[in-house]
This record gives sequence, structure tokens and C-alpha cells, in this order.
Amino acid sequence: MSAHKPLVIGNWKMNLDYVEAVHLGQQLGVLLKNKPVEHTDIVVVPPFVDIRSVTSIVDSEKIPVGVGAQHVSAHDNGAHTGEVSTSMLKRLNVQWILVGHSERRSMYAMTDEVVAATLRAVVKSGMNVVLCVGENLEVREDGGQNDFVADQLHSALIGLDEKFLELVTVAYEPIWAIGTGLTASSEQVGEMMAQIRSVLTTLSLGDARVLYGGSVNADNAESLMNEGEVDGFLVGGASLKAESFMSIVQSCNDCYDGKR
Repeated sequence: MSAHKPLVIGNWKMNLDYVEAVHLGQQLGVLLKNKPVEHTDIVVVPPFVDIRSVTSIVDSEKIPVGVGAQHVSAHDNGAHTGEVSTSMLKRLNVQWILVGHSERRSMYAMTDEVVAATLRAVVKSGMNVVLCVGENLEVREDGGQNDFVADQLHSALIGLDEKFLELVTVAYEPIWAIGTGLTASSEQVGEMMAQIRSVLTTLSLGDARVLYGGSVNADNAESLMNEGEVDGFLVGGASLKAESFMSIVQSCNDCYDGKR
């Protein structure tokens, strides 16, 4: 495991209007006030229309979480209807961007080339990028997951200027374990964590945090932390309820506290 604090990111996907988002943010604030988390970094990633509301309460109520966005355009501005630029998000105090999430890749034709261009736009803006990688069930069943994920990492990161390296986090999300109720075993996760870190080391990114995403919940978080050797989680559905999300955060916090 890296020397960093664990990182837990809640990806709200296309859920919660701005009123619901504010309510969830405030609930997280209350839970964190009652039981502060010292050893884990926390980020929430709302839909675009909620970001201004969420950053406002995070700032005004001093809630100790970062705010991210689920996607961004590789372009700075111009005729790109429906897209949002890095400068727009940065003005809203967004600090983190998910890039190449499996749903963007599969549903919205986000190619490896677009992922690489988007990643560079994010880090050039000074924001943190969370590069999402992972294989589908067919690739896993054929035993090709290591090469598949290595290719995704190389495609996105090769040649990246060293001054941007500290802004990169990687999230491994096996597509077959997202929203399916299936979870990769701790052994499978541990093997892929070792593979990803090996590739990252060749790209001068050996210190980057590597997260796991894929049906993470309060029940499996602790074993994934201890046995899967992850640096934290990218959480989907379980991040939509304050209590379930915070239980995952607390598992990370407790593991880190005990190990260090």
C-alpha cells in the first residue's frame, strides 16, 4: 500500500436533484462532525447540475470533503453542445475529475484517445484526475485482464509530463462487478492491484493511489482494504446514503489507523 492516506470517492452518477444533493451533503457533514475522520480523504462526485449547491454547503459549513465531477470535455471552450470545460468546473471549486469511467467508455463512445486527451486537459488545469480502468466479463473469462488494463494505463498515461504525475489517481473497476452485485474477490483485486502498480512504476507513477470500484459496500470494504491491498474506493450506489457511505469511509479509516 502506498504511503498516502486512503481515498474514498462517492460517485453519485445520474442520481439526486440539487435539493437531494444538498440534503445528502449536510448529512455527511453532521456524521463527520460527530465522528471525525483523520486518516482518510473523502470526495463526493455529484451530477453537474448539483455541483454549485454542493460546493456551496461544503464551503459554508466547512465539511471536510473534496468535490469532483463525473466527466469533463477535453476542449477548452467553443461549439461543443452539452459539454463542460475544466475552467468552468475549477471556478466552482471542483478539485477532482473522473476520466474514462466504464459507463462513459461503453455508453458514450469514450475511446482511449479521448481518455488520454481529457486526462491531459484535467491535469493542465491543476485538478486531480481519477483515471478509471477495468475489463469486462469476456476479457476476464479469457484471462486477458492484465494486458487489457495495462493497455488502458499506457494509452492514457504514457508521455505525461512529470510535473503532472502527482495529480493522478487510478481506479480499477472491473466492469463485470459494477451494479451487478458481483464483487471481485480480495484475491482477484490484490492481483490486479499488483499488476497496476507494476505498470504505474514503469510510468514513474509508483506513488499514485490505486482505488477499487465495483459493488463496494460496508460489508466488503474492510476485507478489500486488508486483503486486496487497495488505497481506497470508488463507490457507486452505496454513496447515495450517508450512513452506508460513511461506514465504508470508517472501514478505511480504521484499517489505516491500525496498520500505521
